[in-house]
Amino acid sequence: MMRLLAFAAAVLLVMLPALADNYVLRVATTMLMYSALALGWNFIGGFAGYPSFATAAFFGLGAYASGVLQTMGVPMPAAWALGGAIVAVFAAALGRAILHLRGHYFAIASLVVAEVLREITNSATDLTGGGMGLNLPVLSLDVTTQAQLFYYAMFAAAAAALATTAIVAHNRLGFGLRCIQQNEDAAIMLGINTLRYKVVAFVLSAVFPGVCGGIYASWVNYIDPTDVYDVLLSVKPIVMVLLGGVGTVMGGIYGAFLFLLMEELVWRNLLQFHAGLLGIIVVCLVLFLPHGLRGAGWVKLRWRRRTGEAAP
Repeated sequence: MMRLLAFAAAVLLVMLPALADNYVLRVATTMLMYSALALGWNFIGGFAGYPSFATAAFFGLGAYASGVLQTMGVPMPAAWALGGAIVAVFAAALGRAILHLRGHYFAIASLVVAEVLREITNSATDLTGGGMGLNLPVLSLDVTTQAQLFYYAMFAAAAAALATTAIVAHNRLGFGLRCIQQNEDAAIMLGINTLRYKVVAFVLSAVFPGVCGGIYASWVNYIDPTDVYDVLLSVKPIVMVLLGGVGTVMGGIYGAFLFLLMEELVWRNLLQFHAGLLGIIVVCLVLFLPHGLRGAGWVKLRWRRRTGEAAP
């Protein structure tokens, strides 16, 4: 049944540009971007258990790398791919530098990366435009065609992130990362090269936000450091994964859908309390629903089966 529903959802997403207007496409494109960000964070935060706050840094670096390349005449799809490659190299170097830290020490180290990149971007005015932002080349396409183009681009990024998550979850890398999450010292004793596994997970958590940053830059045609290095871009994926289920294959997708639903229906009317609500949701999820909403239902069902209580 679940496979049938997943197939139907995939077909609906593929056919959506032919059925929906530009507003629905914008919301769907945002949901796909959120899904890719959440699935990316899940590699390091969900499988390995390392609380990374570097998503905003990877997103912003990918946006600026792709944007600068496009201003130099590089075609848009090639700029997205090269931007993702630049982010991957940066994440590999950064991971080797900070992944020896654990817990809140790692969280703080990953959090400041976006601020450092923001300051570098503000200083490199000749290359990035500094605080004035960067204007990207405007496409000679009508509004509807552009909406469809960027929808399918985000769809490809989210699909690639989901496929990679499924592959990692069922191979040796996923097993090693789960061992690290449970007990890293025991994993070392078992002969697992924990640093290598963590660096690979960190790179995977960077590539998809980096590519999404490049697509986002082309989508909006203008970026500035405050926008693409926003700390909320590091917090939102965490909330999404906590909502959908940490360390699961589909958790990022479910969480992105639920998060966007709340964002569109509730938080648009409570902009002044947006950040505060995010903090409250994170605390409540960690304390009361550590396995996400889906995990809570599954645990409740198993408990009823064990105790013999009739399930509704």
